[in-house]
Amino acid sequence: MNKNTVLAWATWIMIFVGLGMIALGAFKYDEVAGYGFGAVGIGFFAIAWVFNALKGRV
Repeated sequence: MNKNTVLAWATWIMIFVGLGMIALGAFKYDEVAGYGFGAVGIGFFAIAWVFNALKGRV
């Protein structure tokens, strides 16, 4: 695997984890913790976006 393949895998893993965090915040936790899980899930999406932007440049 080269660097671009590793970044692609990392991007997909971050997207799946982000979706899981948002789903936990939306469906499991009805209190303030749900907002935290949702915010962390959006943060995972932001990091995945950066990984995707780095493909081909590193």
